[in-house]
Amino acid sequence: MGYVRGLKCRECSREYPVNPIYVCEFCFGPLECVYDYKGISAVLSRKEIQRREKNLWRYKELLPIDGEPQVGLYSGYTPLVEAKNLAEELGVKRLYIKDDTVVHPTLSFKDRVVAVALTKAKEFGFDTVSCASTGNLAHSVSAHGAKAGFNRFIFIPASLELSKIVASLVYDPHLIAVDGNYDDVNRLCSEIANKYNWAFVNINIRPFYAEGSKTIGFEIVEQLGWHAPDNVVVPCASGSLLTKVWKSFKEFEEVGILKKLNTRVFAAQATGCGPIVTAVKHHTDVIRPVKPDTVAKSLAIGNPADGYYAVKVTQETGGGGEEATDQEIIDAMKLLARTEGIFAETAGGVTVAVTKKLIEQGAIGKDETTVVCVTGNGLKTKEALQGHTSEPYHISTNMSSFEEVLERIRG
Repeated sequence: MGYVRGLKCRECSREYPVNPIYVCEFCFGPLECVYDYKGISAVLSRKEIQRREKNLWRYKELLPIDGEPQVGLYSGYTPLVEAKNLAEELGVKRLYIKDDTVVHPTLSFKDRVVAVALTKAKEFGFDTVSCASTGNLAHSVSAHGAKAGFNRFIFIPASLELSKIVASLVYDPHLIAVDGNYDDVNRLCSEIANKYNWAFVNINIRPFYAEGSKTIGFEIVEQLGWHAPDNVVVPCASGSLLTKVWKSFKEFEEVGILKKLNTRVFAAQATGCGPIVTAVKHHTDVIRPVKPDTVAKSLAIGNPADGYYAVKVTQETGGGGEEATDQEIIDAMKLLARTEGIFAETAGGVTVAVTKKLIEQGAIGKDETTVVCVTGNGLKTKEALQGHTSEPYHISTNMSSFEEVLERIRG
């Protein structure tokens, strides 16, 4: 028996039963899962969590499922890396990378949300799952849906990187490439979801799907010795991840696992698609849609569904936001790889570049504990680095040829 009590409109607070719906029928506000926190407090403790397997389901009482987990049993509990080399280069004392480039089956944090969404789709009795995606979600739904026995229809922008297209096709879904950007794809999927009885993970299953992102925050607190960081920098596409990381901290406080919460939350976006950060900088909660033009395609959502709520979180926590140009993103990817041996995709380049800026601006203090969320593996976006790395040395098959190169390197 689960502890999700129902769904609640984030605007008018009207409550709904646990069903595959995502908008309020009265005010059209988005719906969100609400829980029996008193009941959870009685059964969930630090000790209970620590005795469980190291995957995202160790926090299952705070996830919206009724039975046992059915999907994503090997996802989650990714490393929290103390980035000492990067911290020294940026001039701070305590910097951590929440590294979702590893452990997950499809090498991105989307395996977290899909694990919850497809488990819920099983509980609802769906036989077909679907999504609109800029790449990572397509991989995850394709992979987990295959293992769980679902029919899969995956919708992507046709301009997506070839490596990301192949990384979905290998799982043999029905992959639909749409002429348009992500926002165009998402609008089409909303129409399809209204006609076909499919579980669209980021449409009619969205209230449940989004809750999977909380597991990043739960893990950060546990891996910091049951403490919340002073700052957390989160990449923003729809804005959902940022809001759920903050929700996870508040829920741990609500059930008594976290004793003190004073975290500032910062939004990270690309200059070519930064509607959330633009609103943050202009001290407004009005999100003005943009046409994406950035190398960080996984963040290229010009009309972010949770943008308003992401801005509210930065305001509520005393955080903020910053953006990074394409060149800054590429430089940050190389910086993270050179200092910490972590190859992040372009979204990770965004968070590292933004963290660097926030430190330089004084928004993040040099003596504070900061966690940077890196959400996907760089092998997914190798194209972004073409022409931006050094060339290999070419030599003949003899020692003198090698030593000529060695002389140049040493010189």
